[in-house]
This record gives sequence, C-alpha cells and structure tokens, in this order.
Amino acid sequence: MKINQARREKNGSWEFTQKSKLINPLVFVFGDRFILESDGIYEEIRELFPDGELVFGSTSGEIMDTHVYDGTITLTAIQFEKTQFKIVHENVSDFVDIQKMGRAIADQFDKTDLRHLFIVSDGSFVNGSGLIEGLESDKAFNATITGGLCGDGARFEKTLTSYNETPKQGEVVAIGFYGDSLEVSYANYGGWTPFGPERTITKSVGNILYEIDGQPALDLYKTYLGEKAKDLPQAALLYPLTVQQSENEEPLVRTILNIDEEANSMILAGDVPVNSKVQLMMCTMDDIAEGASNAAEYAMRDRKKRPELAILVSCVGRKLVLAGRTEEEIEEVMDIVGDQAKITGFYSYGEMAPFAGKNECLLHNQTMTLTLMSE
Repeated sequence: MKINQARREKNGSWEFTQKSKLINPLVFVFGDRFILESDGIYEEIRELFPDGELVFGSTSGEIMDTHVYDGTITLTAIQFEKTQFKIVHENVSDFVDIQKMGRAIADQFDKTDLRHLFIVSDGSFVNGSGLIEGLESDKAFNATITGGLCGDGARFEKTLTSYNETPKQGEVVAIGFYGDSLEVSYANYGGWTPFGPERTITKSVGNILYEIDGQPALDLYKTYLGEKAKDLPQAALLYPLTVQQSENEEPLVRTILNIDEEANSMILAGDVPVNSKVQLMMCTMDDIAEGASNAAEYAMRDRKKRPELAILVSCVGRKLVLAGRTEEEIEEVMDIVGDQAKITGFYSYGEMAPFAGKNECLLHNQTMTLTLMSE
C-alpha cells in the first residue's frame, strides 16, 4: 500500500507529503463545502490524478496526520498492491425511500469475495439508519461496513459528495474492497454521559421525533436548553440523546440535525423508534479525548499487522466541545495505532460502524469511528 497526501488552503497551492507517482489510486478528497462547490474543483483534482478514482466529501473539519483543519481541502491517494476495489454511487433523489437506495447500491457489488464497504454519504437528505438497513437487507451480503455522513461545518445548510464528478447534493458513494490480503479493523466510542430523567419516545416516524412522554419533543428539548434554545439546531450538538430500543441492545447516540418549528419536531441523523428510552447527554473535553483513545484500543485488538491507513470519522459535536483542543483526540488515536499509519478523515454528521467485535453496522452520533487498513 502506497499513500500520498496533500492539503491546500482556499486560495493556496498544494502541499504534498511526497512526490511519488501512484498508479490507479483511490483518492479521498475531503474539504470545506464552499471549496468543493467552487468552479473547477473536480478538474483541478483530476489533473493531479488523471487515472485516479476520486471520492469527494464535504466536512465539518478535515483530518490529516494529527491535525484538524477548517476551510481547507485535503486529499489522500492510496495505491493498493494486492487489494481490488469497486466504487458504486447513487443519488437519493432517484429513489422513493432510502432502504431501496441502499439495496440498489449493494446489488451492484459481487458479494462473493466482498470484504468491506466504506461509505461516504450525503449528510443532509440521507437517513443513515435506513441506508444501512438497505445495504444489509440481502442475506448474501456479509461484508462489514464503516463510513460517515458528510458535514457542512455547524451550518447544516447542505452537504456535498461525488464519485468522479463535481461534488453535489444527495449522493451516496460506496467503496467495496476485495482480496484476502486486506486486513480491516474498526471501532467506535463516544465518551458522553446520560443525565436527567429517562423518558420514552411516544411518536416518531423514521428519524423524525415528534413526541416524548406524550409531549411535543421540540418543546421539551427547548425547556432543557433554556437560553441556548435560540441557537438551535447548532446548540443541540452539545446535548445529544441516548436512544435504547430494548434492555438487551446497546444504546445509540443521536444528534439533532434540524428542527421543524411548525410540526414541533426534531430531525435526527438516524432512526428513533417508538417506545425507545431516551436521555439527554453531556461530556467534557477529557471525556472526548479518552473516548478517542478507547476507540483506537478497540480497533487495534486482534490485529495481525500494524495499520498502514487510518480513516477517522468523528462527529462535529465532539469538535465543538473540544474547541481549541480538537487535535487532542487525533493525537490520542495516533498514540495507539502508531505513526506508521497515514491518518485521514473528517468531522461528520453521523458515523457508521459495527460495535467492536460485531459485524452488524449501525449509525452512531457523537463518536470517534476508526477504520484501519493494511495489506
């Protein structure tokens, strides 16, 4: 596996980590939404990698090495020596529901030797839970899945994604990896702590939450936020919800992506089923950094080789909590996975990964999610 990385500011020039020429590389291009929608951005990257497979995604912060950037564009080009990959993309506007879109994507892969699927998804229109459900709906699909929902800072205006074309809204890009030589491990961890009374979801549809304990969900949430309610939906990133469908299932964290004042409802990044138990959550800077370290520890368990590539997807809410100390959680990961691994990634509106030691993928919020690869 050969890897080359580069970064540039909005009006700056590219700074490459090395000058080696790669053959038919997979190129992740993560960047600020305003840069990705600027004229000529696709042509610019295509000129750098004429034979590259280009995957674009807008972010709430770009991760490269142990640094976190805002208002930049980063690229990570990977030449696999033994691993084959295939890329499929679809747009949510072409499907009546997200589950059918997920199934349509999965159906385009030869599932016989499919090892892993990495997803770079629109973060504004896509219900991540429904997407995963569709991807895994075919019983022949046995590959593991990780990835994330693209971001747009803390603006929540629109997100952009694409494969080998100018970035646009509504796209979901899936990269399938084939070959026994590829070792993939993954993990996620949050660090958030529930507080306040445990309540029950009494009305919801998919990822739209209408009522908690028979009361309008948005009214109840605003009561807890107090003065901070005027800053919704951004303020909600600091107070996500823990959602537990049953006593036997791991609780999931859900971030509020948007609010609907007219319907008195909240739109979350993933499903919030009726009768689930919910609580508000909070955390400290130290909790966030420790959570990243825990995620790295889980991802490194039982690995045969040290990772060569680490793809980090961390939630924008964690970034807001860490403020000026954002790079601490990236450094915690580096300390565990080792400096031989090239780190790339982005801050997101949702993270996709199984719980450590399991294969079923789930949508998470407010976690640090790692995908580690080596050949």
